[in-house]
Amino acid sequence: MFFSEIRKGDVPIVGGKNASLGEMYSQLTPKGINIPNGFATTADAYKYFLDYNGIDKKIAKIFSEVDLNKLEDVQKAGKISRDLTMKGKFPEDLKKEIIEAYEKLCEEYGDNTDVAVRSSATAEDLPDASFAGQHESYLNIKGNRDVLEAVKSCYASLFTDRAITYRRDKGFDQLSVYLSAVIQKMVRSDIASSGIMFTLDTDTGFDKVVLINSVWGIGELIVKGRITPDKFFIFKPTEAIINKEMGRKDRKMIYRESGGVKEINTSKEEE
Repeated sequence: MFFSEIRKGDVPIVGGKNASLGEMYSQLTPKGINIPNGFATTADAYKYFLDYNGIDKKIAKIFSEVDLNKLEDVQKAGKISRDLTMKGKFPEDLKKEIIEAYEKLCEEYGDNTDVAVRSSATAEDLPDASFAGQHESYLNIKGNRDVLEAVKSCYASLFTDRAITYRRDKGFDQLSVYLSAVIQKMVRSDIASSGIMFTLDTDTGFDKVVLINSVWGIGELIVKGRITPDKFFIFKPTEAIINKEMGRKDRKMIYRESGGVKEINTSKEEE
């Protein structure tokens, strides 16, 4: 499903992240806000992949035999489940649909276009369970083969140790959460800067300001909490910047020429 087909109510179909992306794209693009296009595989596609490879029954058996309150059992179940997923093959019709959608994206942005492939769970962005950071993302992915491999890796990330533990702690059945992958055109923020915008002060809850966290390069280091960003507070009634807090930006993430991303030191001027 392309973003233009997705709305915020489609969480059971494409997960929380992708439902929000579809809502943004479909509502804001007509207003002149430039949001990179993309598409999402569905939860049904994930279930189809598991069923086609017989993985669902194997995973169900694994989880029925372990005690998820024991770390070694979490690690055992996670590794076996991830290995089974990565060894699986896409059904030909599903493989064809993903490739055709990616090639359609390439028609819009250019041959072999660079995309982010991210995970979106059907139990994501809920009031009592955000699942933020529990599943994997893959950046600067190019070409049919690598896109398919990244989608499969997103599927496998549903069974990282931290994701299994999170579902256990939040009371979710391990096999009732499904995975949708989003394939979205990337913005070359690695040659500039990126950030996250909040519609209120995240520390105090004050809702008359917009908070922007910003770093050099791709914003993944903010998301992972591995760098202290600059902070800008904008007062909504006047749109004036009322406070700035400079962070310690000693690292940044940029494109790797062969694909994917890498971390490098920032220059003295950028720090």
